[in-house]
Amino acid sequence: MRFGIIGSGSWATALAKILTDKKHSIHWWIRNTDSIEHLQKRRHNPHYLSSAYFDVSLLTISPDVKEVVRNSDVLVIAVPSAFAEESLASLNPEDWQGKKIISAIKGLLPGKDILLNYYLQQQFNIPLENYFAVLGPCHAEEVAAEKLSYLTFSGIDITAASEMASHFTTDYISTVINHDILGVQYAAVLKNIYAVGAGMAHGLDYGDNFLSVYIANAADEMAGFLKKFGAEHITVGEHDDEEDPLTHRKTPNYAASVYLGDLLVTCYSLYSRNRTFGNMIGKGYSVKSAQLEMNMVAEGYNASKCIYNINKSVDAAMPLAETVYKILWENVNPSEGFKRIEGVMV
Repeated sequence: MRFGIIGSGSWATALAKILTDKKHSIHWWIRNTDSIEHLQKRRHNPHYLSSAYFDVSLLTISPDVKEVVRNSDVLVIAVPSAFAEESLASLNPEDWQGKKIISAIKGLLPGKDILLNYYLQQQFNIPLENYFAVLGPCHAEEVAAEKLSYLTFSGIDITAASEMASHFTTDYISTVINHDILGVQYAAVLKNIYAVGAGMAHGLDYGDNFLSVYIANAADEMAGFLKKFGAEHITVGEHDDEEDPLTHRKTPNYAASVYLGDLLVTCYSLYSRNRTFGNMIGKGYSVKSAQLEMNMVAEGYNASKCIYNINKSVDAAMPLAETVYKILWENVNPSEGFKRIEGVMV
């Protein structure tokens, strides 16, 4: 099976490391030719996860996305959601025929307010059965350091999702399988919004006691949205079947790593770019200045607007996510916004 990776940021680099550690040769699309030359010469990405070194004999790197797609059976798409359309613009439906897609995007396409699978289906006729999502909780920096991490692979075909996951299982990566393909993606989008809010709270000098209540309420709010959206596995403590006789794992529910676990780590971890972005907003940075200072994309920024738009039809109670949106997009003062949040938490 030939793997291709579209993207060159931290998460794309981490996934490239995992695949090459499994001795897979990969085709890798990197737009910047200087970055390609540096990686080929010095064996690491000059801008992201520079501590991760590669066996360059396993890398075929190209600035031509059509070439990477043509030479791959499975495409891992790991660009920020805001750049997904631009990155794939030169491709046509024929380029994707027979290809499997693994989305490593944890966001919605801004302007369209849709998940990547809907865009690929509309634009390139890619069916959902050929689409998988890889999710956390997993920070790229810990992958680079080879600290034990968990990846969740979701797809409507459990057997096919298990096959995809097998190529990413290493001594430091454990994989979990899930078939709630839409629910897990929306959970990944929402946790980034709540992590921006957690960062704001830190920047506003709220303490751990407040943050624990905030995250608990965020988890409840997320579950309410997912349930109204028709997501599965929302009830904590209930499982569809008995445990798997081989792995002894229970079937996943909302307490599983891909839902609650990813929310927790994204809100708490110092590696979280969404938390970092929110912290800067809480300290008084403008959105633009915080973005320039970080030089990385915080998916929660665009996601807050997308979810705000989507929720007009879903009509879930989302005062936390709505307040984060209004602080970021409608110039509500963070202190005033969090006074509102204080009053709605239970």
